[in-house]
Amino acid sequence: MATDEVRKDLRAAVAARQELGAEYEPEIIEGFLAKLDAHTAQHLATPPVKASEPSRESDPGGLALAIVSVVAGIPITAIAANQEGAFAIVICWGGLVGINLARAITRFASR
Repeated sequence: MATDEVRKDLRAAVAARQELGAEYEPEIIEGFLAKLDAHTAQHLATPPVKASEPSRESDPGGLALAIVSVVAGIPITAIAANQEGAFAIVICWGGLVGINLARAITRFASR
């Protein structure tokens, strides 16, 4: 996509060609191409902007998953303790931690 500077240079080259005539056309074209090359070299020399790290605001899914895990963990803990005891509680919370850990690893790996 042409920038405003390149457009202005091209318009100036066309206007100069119309004023000066066909005998100056090669010089006008060479001048425009030199400016275009300089503009392109400057554009390529500019380092690319690094994408910023995603924040909670741009990806609220992690916070929501953590909140839902804690809220769901309360009744799961009560049911597991009533049915099977401490071992069942460890298994239930291990599953909740595993889900949150898998999401964190996936998010980290996608950067």
